[in-house]
Amino acid sequence: LERHRPLLLNSTVLRDNVLHVDLANPDLVDRTEPLVRDSVHLFVESFLWDRGWHARLQLHNYALRGVELELSLLFESDFADVFEVRGVQRLRRGALCPPVIGRDEVILAYAGLDRVVRATRLAFDPPPASLTAGRASYRLALASQGHAAIELWVGFERGETPLQAARAEPARPPYDRAHRRAVAALAARRGSCAAVEASDPGFAAWIERSAADLQMMITDTPHGPYPYAGVPWFSTPFGRDGIITAHELLWLDPAVARGVLGFLAATQATALDPERDAEPGKVIHEVRGGEMAALGEVPFGRYYGSVDATPLFVVLAEAYYRRTADRALIEAIWPNLERALGWIDDHGDLDGDGFVEYRRRSSRGLSSQGWKDSVDSISHAGGELAAGPIALCEVQGYTYAARRAGAALAAALGRPDRAAELDDQAEQLRIRFDRAFWSESISSYALALDGAKRPCEVRASNAGHTLFTGIASAERARRVVDALLDDRSFSGWGIRTLDAAEARYNPISYHNGSVWPHDNALIAAGMARYGHKQACARVTAALHQAALHFDLRRMPELFCGFRSRPHEGPTLYPVACAPQAWAAGAVFLLLQACLGLEVDALRAQVVFDRPILPPGLDQLTIRELAVGRARVDLVIERQTHDAGVYLRSRDGDVSVIVTK
Repeated sequence: LERHRPLLLNSTVLRDNVLHVDLANPDLVDRTEPLVRDSVHLFVESFLWDRGWHARLQLHNYALRGVELELSLLFESDFADVFEVRGVQRLRRGALCPPVIGRDEVILAYAGLDRVVRATRLAFDPPPASLTAGRASYRLALASQGHAAIELWVGFERGETPLQAARAEPARPPYDRAHRRAVAALAARRGSCAAVEASDPGFAAWIERSAADLQMMITDTPHGPYPYAGVPWFSTPFGRDGIITAHELLWLDPAVARGVLGFLAATQATALDPERDAEPGKVIHEVRGGEMAALGEVPFGRYYGSVDATPLFVVLAEAYYRRTADRALIEAIWPNLERALGWIDDHGDLDGDGFVEYRRRSSRGLSSQGWKDSVDSISHAGGELAAGPIALCEVQGYTYAARRAGAALAAALGRPDRAAELDDQAEQLRIRFDRAFWSESISSYALALDGAKRPCEVRASNAGHTLFTGIASAERARRVVDALLDDRSFSGWGIRTLDAAEARYNPISYHNGSVWPHDNALIAAGMARYGHKQACARVTAALHQAALHFDLRRMPELFCGFRSRPHEGPTLYPVACAPQAWAAGAVFLLLQACLGLEVDALRAQVVFDRPILPPGLDQLTIRELAVGRARVDLVIERQTHDAGVYLRSRDGDVSVIVTK
């Protein structure tokens, strides 16, 4: 405003993912008629939809007299690849194209070294008084109590020339029409899954923000909806993240799992490619579509450097089948599931000892290939980094669960011999795992075995994932729960990735002492699996309290692992993704674990096993929970020692079973 930055009054993101920003003019004294601050209100609303950014600016003059103001919108586009933004230096770059300037639009474009032209097209309504390659200026005359409105649409495209990239006839509906379409699409997506409502306002806000963030990140692909991993660094398909997010959402929205399974089956590796850490049957780690990935400057165009996505793919497939009875999909991807199980046997077990290990083959790939993929995340008790190949404790659990899942699917598809073989493999792994990984000295499972088969006797959150997969014995599980909830591992806001007594503990680190919501959700689900419901509720309550302190109640990718202090919130991790898909999905898995909820379409049942509600939540309502063609509405209420489940309505053939 008048070449001065306006004052920020407030901003928020609504349930439909529209950003609202309130601004006002600063003191404008260097003009013929000075204007005191806060005389003119500028309200900006914007949203992303259909490969474009839609914005509307509305000005209102509250001064007692009319005013004339120059409003300028400044813009620029450097077309930096996301890896450049993260600090990767490039020896060469493409070239910025000459801007194309019209009466009411500007096209900024970049010709990449990959022979793709990427364009940003800005269109203004009404046309500005002046328009250059970096500024659109309006001269506005506002009467007292007068107002004006400006709409801006920004499109993002690619092609072989700037005009082709920007689409010669762009689809740019007026703001209101685009907003109606976006809201209708969001409502349709929400209407296809169950809704969850909480009596506690804070819990309700956490659930609502998580649902909205997930709808923002779930992206349509040719194979169905896929939850992109996180904003801003990971807004792209990740195998592990997609699988875990789909699992978190499975009970209320199985369509996400179907899309994830289809996408991962279509991108499964079919050949050896060491520079991409690809091997036949392996499930993708990440897919990137930027210039640097296309040129091979980074190996992540299609990169397979994760050791756990492949077994988790099989685990998700079986869970999806139980949830939906969708035999057709399982039959369609059965060859992919067999290839994944084959990868476990042939390439996953690098030295033939019966455990699945990882070792980087790519010269530029990830050196740590579990979910904790920092270079310093796997160490021995003294702090020295473990030398590979590395066999992570949770990966053995995932492998156990994958073989059990494969056996169940094989039996369902009429392959009893294959089912028996996989069940036997799973049982043998369970026995070997207990002998090799259990450590009396830390009263938990070792973090990993190094290349010399020495256990990394470090207390880490990874051990909690063994409960999620069911590989632990009941007695071992009890001791793991106790270890994870003592004061060294439990910060008050959640379970740390690394125990505070360990040599590499650092609460500000990415993986060595921070708190990750999805990690906690998987652990809590494992606690509930072994009957430790109060422990599960404690973890849920801790994350709920943390969420109350986060902006918009938005659960970030991670936060620092400092001990909780009175009258203070958690300490933010500075570059965490927010939103992030599996962090947003954590609340739904936590609630499922507390309720002991399983939706079994094969038996047309909704089962609640010893349900409880976490502290602070007295009532939970689940609406339109689909079981095949049937629907149920349920109310769960706190009771003295547990929770009661009440059937509000039922449409179709489905049973609701509660065990206590």
